[in-house]
Amino acid sequence: MSIPVPSHLLSLDNILPEEPLLMMGAGPVPIPAKVAAANGIVINHLGDTMAQIIEQVKLMSRYVFQTETGHILGVAGPGSAAMEMAVANLVVPGSKVLSVCNGFFSSRLAEMAQRVEAEVIRLDVEEGLSADPQLVEQYIVEHQPQVITIVQGETSSTVCNRQLAAIAAVAKKHQCLVIVDAVCTLSTMPFNMDEWGIDAVITGGQKGLSCIPGVSLIGFSSKAWGFIQSRSDQLRHWCLDAKLADQFWYKKSYHYTAPVSGILAIHEALRLVCTETLETRFARHLHSSQALQAGIEGMGLSLYAKPEHRLNSVVGINMPTGVDAKQLLSTMSKRYKVEISGSFGANIVRIGQMGEQCRTHNLFRTLHAFGASFNLLGQKLDLPAGMAALESTLDQHGYVVDEI
Repeated sequence: MSIPVPSHLLSLDNILPEEPLLMMGAGPVPIPAKVAAANGIVINHLGDTMAQIIEQVKLMSRYVFQTETGHILGVAGPGSAAMEMAVANLVVPGSKVLSVCNGFFSSRLAEMAQRVEAEVIRLDVEEGLSADPQLVEQYIVEHQPQVITIVQGETSSTVCNRQLAAIAAVAKKHQCLVIVDAVCTLSTMPFNMDEWGIDAVITGGQKGLSCIPGVSLIGFSSKAWGFIQSRSDQLRHWCLDAKLADQFWYKKSYHYTAPVSGILAIHEALRLVCTETLETRFARHLHSSQALQAGIEGMGLSLYAKPEHRLNSVVGINMPTGVDAKQLLSTMSKRYKVEISGSFGANIVRIGQMGEQCRTHNLFRTLHAFGASFNLLGQKLDLPAGMAALESTLDQHGYVVDEI
């Protein structure tokens, strides 16, 4: 008996909204037209053209990661796949790993280390705070780990580990390899792989780089790459084996069929970062986020993380009593066609400030939708005051957020 053709099939035209949602959550983010166009191209993944593109991607990645000697690899998968590649290749079963945990994604690194049968010591940072280098050193001295995992910015809790450079220096003093998740922070704020002594840098396409989901980058330091090459045991991962991936990324040889469209997209995303320059891009992100934060506070709401611990790439807003976060998100999405994110525990909602989200027109549309939705739900905010605070803060920087 044959299985019949499914009925009631719909084209995407019948499923997607007529007016696309403005993606202002914690990722994915809106992508530039050049990135979208590149994602629609398919070429031979082993041809000369792809080889030239790969060389460009590695060159531009070294600039974005701020490394002269970093060993750059692409990953056919989300940022979590790059996280898993870092862990699988740098963590030996039975070794000790110190995982600095500020929330959901830093805890994911700890879980990945457990899955490769490491002995994982968690340093759970107090809610809303960034990691303290002195406390990290105490844990290192006590437990003697071989690897440390940490995030630069914790997307879930909107906390930034601002003393990452000092933490990496402490780890280096004790001969620990340092794995850093920079998915939401890379190209949105300073990150210096070589200067800070980071051994593995992870980023996904869909956040700071304003690229598509499903393609990621990882950079290994010379020390980390030497460690990987010296391993004689066979990794349990095949696709995520860095030595196998090296065959494609450095030797023009076959590993698996590369996500060619994604690589072309990330090429264009990186090119746009390089064209803008990191210095200009950092300023745009900082000024945009500060203006949004001023607008939110101007309406009468409070921000989750204190300024000294706050991640500017993803802004967490405390939900006032009597307003349901799911209703707020639904109202913004259905009525105003703007999408922001809920939380992973704390009673907050989150607005992204990454890549193309940091544009003046997106700020005004998002803040208006945000405040107006609260008012519709019965929580009366001073929307005009919020919009005025947004505009005046932008004026202080000469609308730098729209410079390209």
